[in-house]
Order: sequence, then C-alpha cells, then structure tokens
Amino acid sequence: MTLTSQVLISTDLKQTLTELEALREHEQIIEIYSDRFATKFLEGKENEICPPKVQRIAGEKASFTLSEVKKVIEKAYLASEEKTVIILIADQFSKEVQNALLKVIEEPPKNKIFIFLTESKSAILPTIKSRLPVSLLSGKREEEALGLDINHLSLALVYEFVQTHKRTDAKAMKPLLERISKEAIYGEGYNLDEQTLTVFSNIFIALDMGSPPQFVLNTLLLKLLARKKR
Repeated sequence: MTLTSQVLISTDLKQTLTELEALREHEQIIEIYSDRFATKFLEGKENEICPPKVQRIAGEKASFTLSEVKKVIEKAYLASEEKTVIILIADQFSKEVQNALLKVIEEPPKNKIFIFLTESKSAILPTIKSRLPVSLLSGKREEEALGLDINHLSLALVYEFVQTHKRTDAKAMKPLLERISKEAIYGEGYNLDEQTLTVFSNIFIALDMGSPPQFVLNTLLLKLLARKKR
C-alpha cells in the first residue's frame, strides 16, 4: 500500500486508514469522510491529538454528499508546493458524488493525490475505475459460505434465497449484497454492462435510504438473472 492516487477496497476501513496515516513521510494528509464513518473511526479517540500534518474533516450527514465533494475540490485547488494526499472515506459513494469528482480526478492539481477508501468495489463507477488503479485489501476474517450458487442462478434459487433471508436486517444485508455483487463481477457467468454495475451501486444507496432489505436483495438477484449468460 502506498500514498498514490488509487481506489482501496477494504473490509476494515478504520485499520486501512490508520495504515495509510502511518505511511506519511513529508506529505500532508487531508481526510474527508461521511458522518457515519466519522462516528465509527473517532469512537474512543475523541481526546486524542491528530497526528502531525493530518487533517480530519467529518461530514454532517451519514453518507458522503455533494457538500463533502465541495470540500474535496476546495482542498484540491489550494496552491501548495507540498504534496497533499486527499483521502475520501465512506461506506459507499453515490453516483452523483463520483460524477462530481470526475474532473478533478482526471486533471489533478499539482502535488495533489486522491485516494478513495470504501468497502465495495461494485459501488465505484467504471468511469472512476478507468482513471484510478483499484486494489482489494484482504480482510482478516474468513468469509462464511454464501449459501447461493451464483454461477447457476435460477428463479427457484432466487426465491429460496430471498425466503431464507426474509428476516435479515439492513446491517447484515449489506455484506451479503457485497458478496453477491463481488462473486458476479469476478465470475464469468454474467454479461455485466455499465447499467448493471450502476444497479450494484444503487442497491446500497437504496438500503441506506430505508428500502426493505428483502426487496433490495430480490432486485439484485433478478437483475443478475436477467444478465446471466445463456
């Protein structure tokens, strides 16, 4: 892991951010994150002094919003001869947020480095992936069996799986949706176009907005079924 422009996908955002801070030599680090992540990351650290040349900026809302985008752009265009690493951290980044950041990512100001740190590769738009290298960091915990054969998906399996998870809450549903999306992306059984990848991103937004977890799960699986190679 290095302090270069990139997308980092991690199952442990707190640990990864701590490791990124430890890599700092002469660079300035500016961390901008959603309020939800700030609550998790700063828990128990309220009285700690921020490391030298590390600035932390928490958003006012649970998700990363266009207000945080404005802060990113403001920091990016501050003239400085010092190398500045701007780290954007959130569980998910919406399509609107990523599109708003696209220009500054494409044409970064002098001495500015951008790092996206998030949990799901499927939540990052292809336009961002085409401009920044993507690294998946291994989680420390072994994943449990998914209980669904993604490569041999059928309508009957979709119904059975949704019924199995009819009592799964939103918090437990999120990693499940990520597993399904990841296996579909890395597998060879689906014709995944940009529209489908956008659906992957939107399902997490829908979950955060309060959509019933079972409805979101069903939507994802039916979309995959429609894109299955024949």
